[in-house]
Amino acid sequence: MTSRGGDSSGSAANACLLQAMGTRRRVPELVDEGGHGSDFSDGGAAVRTPSSSSYRRRMVWHFCWLFWVCWGLLTVFFLFLLLKYTSMTFYEVVTIRKQNDFLIPPPSDESSINDNAAEVNNQSLEVWRKPSSGDYYKCSHRLSKETRRGAKTNGYIIVRSNGGLNQMKTGISDMVAIAKIMNATLVYPYLDHTSYWADSSEFKDIFDSNHFEEVLKDDIQIAESLPPEYASVKPLVKPPVSWSKPSYYKEIIVPLLKKHKVIQFTQSDSRLANNNLPKAIQRLRCRAMYDALRFTDKIQTLGMKLVDRLRSDNKPYVALHLRYEKDMLAFTGCTHNLTAEDAQKLTVMRKNANHWKEKDIDGEARRLQGGCPLTPREAAIFLEAIGFPSDTKIYIVAGEIYGNLGISTFQSTYPNVISHSNLATKEELEPLKNHQNQLAALDYIVAVESDVFVYTYDGNMAKAVQGHRRFERFRKTIVPDNRNLVNLIDKMDNGMLTWEEFSSTIKSLHENRTGAPYRRVPGEFPKQEENFYANPLPGCICNKQQGLT
Repeated sequence: MTSRGGDSSGSAANACLLQAMGTRRRVPELVDEGGHGSDFSDGGAAVRTPSSSSYRRRMVWHFCWLFWVCWGLLTVFFLFLLLKYTSMTFYEVVTIRKQNDFLIPPPSDESSINDNAAEVNNQSLEVWRKPSSGDYYKCSHRLSKETRRGAKTNGYIIVRSNGGLNQMKTGISDMVAIAKIMNATLVYPYLDHTSYWADSSEFKDIFDSNHFEEVLKDDIQIAESLPPEYASVKPLVKPPVSWSKPSYYKEIIVPLLKKHKVIQFTQSDSRLANNNLPKAIQRLRCRAMYDALRFTDKIQTLGMKLVDRLRSDNKPYVALHLRYEKDMLAFTGCTHNLTAEDAQKLTVMRKNANHWKEKDIDGEARRLQGGCPLTPREAAIFLEAIGFPSDTKIYIVAGEIYGNLGISTFQSTYPNVISHSNLATKEELEPLKNHQNQLAALDYIVAVESDVFVYTYDGNMAKAVQGHRRFERFRKTIVPDNRNLVNLIDKMDNGMLTWEEFSSTIKSLHENRTGAPYRRVPGEFPKQEENFYANPLPGCICNKQQGLT
């Protein structure tokens, strides 16, 4: 076959381009002299065959159309793959950003979900969702003008801390601020050995004393003990007035300190007002509470080991402060669902405790007012109504649960119950044995680091942990409305509410009780207002738009 102009050997793509550009160039069909294929003119010269040329043009157009359709489909397919894997990468990559001190506002985490909830079924993601921290970030830094200058001191403060671990921790933080106000030297605090837990631990057994001094060295003077020249001085023993303003310490206590040189405070908790204090003092309280009072390496290391074990399967966990313990039930007079024998033991314990002022308490009336710790059954019903699935890992932040049923009514709904007793080995717990405050420090670490923290009674640990979680950019903390909760449970038990109605109401009541930012508001009476350490905003949480709070 003879060709003309080389068109028959061109690529299909070129032909398509020519056709698409509207080129009217004809693609002739040629035949040889042997007469194969088409008509001939005289002398056997090759001639164009109109019918064949028309057919070829149609074929080229059809091929061109098919080529561009296939090209378009392939393009759409590859774009789909590109977008799919790009979006997966965006949402699955976890970016770890280390903040520089407390001054750098971290990036916004609007509607973020805890990293450890990634494996949870989509239907239950909402229960793990963190509240938005908005433009807030922690800021307990010291301004240069607030730095301590000179070694002169007005005297020495000896502190006899009282209560359990968290009550002592907040009290010591207040004493740090009071030492600053008074320009006094703080002697290592003595811990309470006479409380219900009867723990013999000293300050250096629980807290990293070197770190304590290092963090606060530019704020106050700290001494491990009285210097020799004052060792034989009999201190002035005085309990400070609760919720006092700085003026109380400056005008009343400082003159006494200058005179006696050594003062011993017999109480440490709640000795400083929650509100209307200088910003520098509020930030110092937070530096003491959330940084200086770090636990010993022994406790800190084991605590983080427990956290790692809880997260070994890349699933989140709830830390539940189930404060259904003998001392708290005796103190509050709450006996709901207890046997008469168990209730009587609590009454005897309360009447024998000289430092507890209330002796005759109507426990059921207090429960209906929301003043009792939730029972294990009530706690399980609450978590289930909120939406936590039955296979949720629940770390119990508490000592022994009181009553003949113990934790069993809770485990019937949530069998995956964990505590330091079964998460740590016997060898790991041996150094902490018989030291309840050291064990409480372990629980504190696990609670602060948890994906969700839930408490059943607004006691000292609940306040301390939720405040620390707010300080750490508002980690999710569910604050139960005990008063409405127990009344709704009673209605459901009496057949006045279906489970669906009950669950829907509980979710609605707690929609805005998840630890999101709000400002602490002063109350008419200090005892009735929100505790500073439960919500350090304002104080040591800043707003990117407004600067220091």
